[in-house]
Amino acid sequence: MPTNPQTLPLPVTAVTCLEDRAHVERTTDLELDAGIQQLRLGPVSALAVDRTLHAELTGGHGASVLDVRIVRAWTPHGPGPADDDSALRLRVDELEAEQVTLGRRRDRLRARLEALGRLTTDLLRDISEGTGFGEPDEDRWTRELDRVDGERDTCGEELRAVEAELSALSTEIDETYRALDMAEEPPAELLGHVELTVQAAEAGPARLRLTHLTPCALWRPAYRAVLEGDALTLETDAMVWQRTGEDWSDVRLTLSTARSARAGEPPRLTEDHLTLTDRTAAERRTVDVEFREEEIAEIGPAPVLGLPGVDDGGQARVLHSPVPVSVPADGRAHRVPVSAVTSAARSEYASSPELSPLVTRVVRFDNGSGHALLAGPVDLVRDSGFTGRGTLPFTAPGAPVELAFGSHDDYRVVRQVEETRDTTSLTQRTVVTRTVRLHLSRFSAPEDQDEQVVTLRERIPVSEVSAVEVRLRKEACAPEPDAVDADGIARWDVRLAPGGHRTLTLVYEVSASGKVTGL
Repeated sequence: MPTNPQTLPLPVTAVTCLEDRAHVERTTDLELDAGIQQLRLGPVSALAVDRTLHAELTGGHGASVLDVRIVRAWTPHGPGPADDDSALRLRVDELEAEQVTLGRRRDRLRARLEALGRLTTDLLRDISEGTGFGEPDEDRWTRELDRVDGERDTCGEELRAVEAELSALSTEIDETYRALDMAEEPPAELLGHVELTVQAAEAGPARLRLTHLTPCALWRPAYRAVLEGDALTLETDAMVWQRTGEDWSDVRLTLSTARSARAGEPPRLTEDHLTLTDRTAAERRTVDVEFREEEIAEIGPAPVLGLPGVDDGGQARVLHSPVPVSVPADGRAHRVPVSAVTSAARSEYASSPELSPLVTRVVRFDNGSGHALLAGPVDLVRDSGFTGRGTLPFTAPGAPVELAFGSHDDYRVVRQVEETRDTTSLTQRTVVTRTVRLHLSRFSAPEDQDEQVVTLRERIPVSEVSAVEVRLRKEACAPEPDAVDADGIARWDVRLAPGGHRTLTLVYEVSASGKVTGL
């Protein structure tokens, strides 16, 4: 079987980025000879999954693929500098060679200092022995001591200078390595090539399409909301990371939430036994109730703390980049634009004093992007510039979206709660009366002249048992709430002039029969 010794290029032309991997597509044009032949193409990423490798030929006259496989070769970088090394890498090699030379000189100076120390010890012993035997030689001893002390001082100064140079050299090497890490990636030592065996009935051109899965690639949605007057521009982007070992240059990028590694089997059904028991006499006489916090949830998946996966609402979503993009294999986050849409926005100043004493500007608009908005972070921008970062929940196409654009510092809200409890002696019925007072103040600049509407919300308990009743005392409220929804949320729309203040009073009763306990 003839083998083409030339390695043909096989570039990446399209990528489908999944939640934790990527589906890579490569295309190239080939000139085939008649008969069976083997081609070598690449290089390709060594992380490519072999069992997902698929190749097909189009446009050829009876051409077909007989076998396709990835062959990997390990080529380690040599110990010395190479001809194609960059200036930074050559500088690192030069500094490391200088560090080795200075290290050897430091070792020689330390050994010489140790030898001079031993010589000083021997000279002092000679002085003590000569003095003991009564044979002093003061001139020689003085001359030798002066010579040894001078050499020790000179050697010590040289050692300190060499250690200072080594310290400065080590700092320079660390800085050069950091610059090298930021400027370029080390050359790959493990490379893969595709060995393709094809059969053609006659010679001619053909187009090869090869696909495979590759790990070390992922994406997450990100947004940028710009509020200008009554219009809001929402930019949908994708943050893409990849460390596959090869750059993606001018590729068609598709973003998908499909989870190819998750099995599609239905859950196994198990038996659930239900039993009935008679209530005891004490349970018949009393009804045990308790107050609990219940979050008002909407249809959709539950939020996940930390770095979640792509929240697609239970259905696989596909997004496309409108232009070819380039994502280098540096492991860093790269922002890829997906879509941008401008919608009419409705804003209000809202506050829930039970949760926070701040008044927040809330903007509502409809999702007119034409695709689902996946859950992700959103950068909030107003006329004054960047105001903060929030979280955008999963939103279906055409569904309303709500974003908070930070607090309004001109307002202050103070909440006071009073509670009284009364029990009638005849029916033993307990009545709990709760009074909530909300004090709203506006501190505006002297140039502010217009009134603003502030929406205040306060909750009222909702009873789930017939033995406990909750009643809003409208005659005692000042003013009466503009609306109370089925979840017990009372709402006021308060008009407030600059420098003005208002006090709102909400009164409701919680009454329970005598057999109710835990209230």
